[in-house]
Amino acid sequence: MSSSDCAPVNVGIIGASGYSGEELVRLLLRHPRVRLVAVTSRQSAGLTIAQVFPRFANYPRAKELQFTEPNASEMAKVADIVFLALPHGVAAEFAVPLQAAGKRVIDLSADFRLRSPAVYEEFYAHQHPAPQLLAQAVYGLPELHREAIRGATLIASAGCYPTSILVPVVPLLQDGLIQSTGIIANSLSGVSGAGRKAEIDYLFCECNESVRPYGVPKHRHLSEIEEQLSLVAGQPVVVQFIPHLIPVNRGILTTLYLAPRSHFRTSDDAAKLGEQVSACFRRAYASEPFVRLLEGKALPDTKNVVGTNVVEIAWRLDVRTGRLIVMSAEDNIVKGAAGQAVQNMNVACGFDETTGLV
Repeated sequence: MSSSDCAPVNVGIIGASGYSGEELVRLLLRHPRVRLVAVTSRQSAGLTIAQVFPRFANYPRAKELQFTEPNASEMAKVADIVFLALPHGVAAEFAVPLQAAGKRVIDLSADFRLRSPAVYEEFYAHQHPAPQLLAQAVYGLPELHREAIRGATLIASAGCYPTSILVPVVPLLQDGLIQSTGIIANSLSGVSGAGRKAEIDYLFCECNESVRPYGVPKHRHLSEIEEQLSLVAGQPVVVQFIPHLIPVNRGILTTLYLAPRSHFRTSDDAAKLGEQVSACFRRAYASEPFVRLLEGKALPDTKNVVGTNVVEIAWRLDVRTGRLIVMSAEDNIVKGAAGQAVQNMNVACGFDETTGLV
């Protein structure tokens, strides 16, 4: 039997009316290996997908499937895989009964990204609601943890900012090309990263023609960034990370300032290190379907990745400061959220990793 003859897997989304949930709906409606059987939203209960998101009206399923109230037991009756597009703290409340029912859970929140409940409490200001599940959760960044994701039943899809930082930094740390100290990350994100909510800070007149930092000096995503880098380095890694809000709908651009292990003060030194950096990135990502290594004078640009599951990466050596500058761009709603979650599902289920994403 060919893979195209296999019955589709039933999937559901709890929290399908936010930006990430909407993107999940789009990706799963057109995914050839799954059937979207349930979507939940308190405010949209009783309405069809097509009524809430008219741009999906051409999908027959969107005209049939209605939003329902969130209910883990009801979801477990119809779905084999459940995506949780919920706020942190809330997602775990649904993950526990779904896991108990034997369902595969892919969580887009931060509830299962950390190994330590103490670190979670430090960064999220409340006790972890389901610490007993942390040990079995797999950090969902396929480019780094593909083998662990295969067959996993609880996947903590990586955050948007962490993805833009970890994908470029991890191979350099693994190859010993950079120091694990003094890492600086400067990121800029579109307004959709704040979620679909009515708050003054995110109104058009407040965001348009404005750029501002936030989450200074301890943004919540630092917890998973530092934990993942520490696991690679084999020692605690502390990162200086400052996010900024920019007046675009979606997209993240990150610039990283890294200290190479080998000092370079001449053009010959820089050329040698440059060859090592290029070789490192090629080894790590030349065959990755969703990592684009830029060559020549090209630099990452959010307009080239918005609407895709791709991360662009470029780098430069600064002889004057002795630093390696690495830049990345991604769509915070796709590779930073919904697309990454679908990519995780593809890996976990043994589908071709690019299915429904290209």
